Amino acid sequence: MEPYITAKNIVLAPATREYIEKKLGKLNRQLNNITDFKVELAKEKTRSPQQRFVVQATLDSKGTLIRGEERGENLMTAIDKVETVMTRQIERYKGKLYDKGRGNSFARGTSSKEEPEAPTAQTKVVKVKHFTIKPMSVNEAIEQMELLGHDFFLFFNADNTKPNLVYHRKDGAYGLIEPE
Repeated sequence: MEPYITAKNIVLAPATREYIEKKLGKLNRQLNNITDFKVELAKEKTRSPQQRFVVQATLDSKGTLIRGEERGENLMTAIDKVETVMTRQIERYKGKLYDKGRGNSFARGTSSKEEPEAPTAQTKVVKVKHFTIKPMSVNEAIEQMELLGHDFFLFFNADNTKPNLVYHRKDGAYGLIEPE
């Protein structure tokens, strides 16, 4: 699978595109069921030249999202760093699947889309994300949240057939929000 590459504040040269496809194309060998692969490049105006270029990579492997973000003083360095992060994330994910001994447990059941609420006059919605909610257990949702590097994760609980939210608490533990 070829990555979908977007650039912000950067003119993307063909040589850079080939370098990204070469470096990040290796991830397809480690995880062969990648359905979607996005790479976002950006150049930011920062005081620190070591953090000027930002590379974000997100891949979807049958419903499991793996994400990496790295910064560097030049674009090639940031690409190399994000490739290392993504390789480590894939190895961690595959290790958890191997420990479970039952394959990809995130991709079961049907999915549904959440409709965003209409904004009120006082709020300002900056970004709207659409994603499919997969039925999974609480432990699987925590693993997915950790793989994404987020503080919270919305999922469809396979045990009680309701949407739930798991979040990372300040004390290092996890919290679960269940609707009544």
